[in-house]
Amino acid sequence: MKRIMCMILSCLLTISMNLTVYADTAAPQDSTLCTALIEARTGMLLRGEQSDLPVPAGSQTKLMTVLLTAQAVESGKLSAEGVIRVPAGAEGAPGATVWLRAGEEMTVTDLLKAVIIGNANDAAIALACAVSGTEQGFVSEMNAEAFSLGLRNTRFADCTGLSQENITTAYELALLSRALLDFTWLTPVFTTWRDFLRGEETELVNENRLVRSDKGILGMKAGHGDACGYTLALAAERDGMQCIAAVLGCGDADARFSEGRRLLETGFSQYTVTTPDFSAEFLRPVTVRHGMSAAVSAESGALRAAAVPAGETMSCTVILPAYVEAPVKQGDVIGEIAFYCGDTLLYESPLTAAEDVPYRGFRETLCLLLGNLFK
Repeated sequence: MKRIMCMILSCLLTISMNLTVYADTAAPQDSTLCTALIEARTGMLLRGEQSDLPVPAGSQTKLMTVLLTAQAVESGKLSAEGVIRVPAGAEGAPGATVWLRAGEEMTVTDLLKAVIIGNANDAAIALACAVSGTEQGFVSEMNAEAFSLGLRNTRFADCTGLSQENITTAYELALLSRALLDFTWLTPVFTTWRDFLRGEETELVNENRLVRSDKGILGMKAGHGDACGYTLALAAERDGMQCIAAVLGCGDADARFSEGRRLLETGFSQYTVTTPDFSAEFLRPVTVRHGMSAAVSAESGALRAAAVPAGETMSCTVILPAYVEAPVKQGDVIGEIAFYCGDTLLYESPLTAAEDVPYRGFRETLCLLLGNLFK
């Protein structure tokens, strides 16, 4: 009986050991590494690894909190130097804080410093309540703004990033960072490594250490957490060109910075921004059926710039129909022009009618025939 029991225990132990080994070697921590590199002026994705994979956003969530606060300042809803009374819900927030007390007063600028430099959760809640009244209302605005920016895989559950339900992608994090570049008055805050609040009572140290050493850095934010790993959103400018790198799910604190630098170097050294050289002579008039005029001219609007590999040129394909039906209004889309770099479609732009062409009915046709008859 003892021998049988020993054999059973031995089998169970062997199974247990096999399960443990399998769990330990299942997926390396870096398996969720997601990266994206975009050119800021165009928003074009230049490079990326799993750039569209939704993963936990972590404290990068606070970039949307900063964006909505900056918009409130620009619209006049808040003043950068206006004083905010800290709500009760901000006191005692978990994680990184600047130890705000309910009823304490602090300027919007200082609270932004606390969020951007110090990653303070209590300051994020204070700003959210100042903008929207409640954090819950602010989260609704966060998601609405994400939708308006075209961030279809980004969802927010709070203003701090503490919830694992805050989700984004590397590409969409880069686009969010791009929106923040419009608020140039925030750049000095984003690029500050060390600052103080309450005189020199509360020290703030930026986790994004690259602001200390790398020239041309414009921001944005470094973060870390159990669910999101080590993260980085990094914008920089060189020779008039701006690039943004995003890193999510990195398994090492230092590796996120080296990856961010590598991406930026790729953008600045291997790409250039150019506006296509397109002439209207490539556009033929389009026949108009049943119109007062036999044809309508096509025109293109202002063409967008595009980021292309250095040394390569853009080509285009004009697409116009054989005819259109009257009536035609000036500005009606009647075709399109597609711009390529090699076989890669960069973007498409509409071609529109340059003038009105009214419909030619029976009466107008009769008058036209009579007019031609008596010429």
